[in-house]
Amino acid sequence: MRRIVVGISGASGAIYAQGVIRALVESGVEVHLVVTTWGRRLLRDELGMEQVNLEALAGRGDHGIILYNNNDVGAAIASGSFLHDGMIIVPASSNALASVANGLGDNLLYRAAAVTLKERRRLVLCHREMPLSHIDIENMHRLSLAGAIIAPANPGWYFLPRTTQDMADFVVARLLDLLGVEHALSRRWGEKTAE
Repeated sequence: MRRIVVGISGASGAIYAQGVIRALVESGVEVHLVVTTWGRRLLRDELGMEQVNLEALAGRGDHGIILYNNNDVGAAIASGSFLHDGMIIVPASSNALASVANGLGDNLLYRAAAVTLKERRRLVLCHREMPLSHIDIENMHRLSLAGAIIAPANPGWYFLPRTTQDMADFVVARLLDLLGVEHALSRRWGEKTAE
């Protein structure tokens, strides 16, 4: 079974986190989830969750999600001996970006990301803030040099989206591509539609 570590930080974009988690669960991927304090606030503000609701994030009861306490820097995902197929921080705030870029490990999300980089595993950060400061750009540069993939949440318009869900699915689809997870969320450039 494939394993993906998912981190949720405090930038706007809970719809992307929910979309990624649902697609991973539907694909049979074991999800190892860590949510920061601000990520919990995000889930409350944008999805109405008073606490992290795994069933609502996964879209079903038999979810296959393992939730970790962000303060537990001794959890399994903080160790290089914990094997996984990649990690994604979605959404990634500028604070998360800076913490990972500078090697901070003072919570589980940042520690797990640092371990993912040191083990040369795939790390995707879906940055969701704008405009970018020079500091953000420097942190992105630093992370890119370390092997991370910076994937800003920028929906494409060439497929003429009709709903906000269409726009979110476009971003989620690109994120799943970066994790090597098959999906049918949005068509690709040059693909014909059934219409």
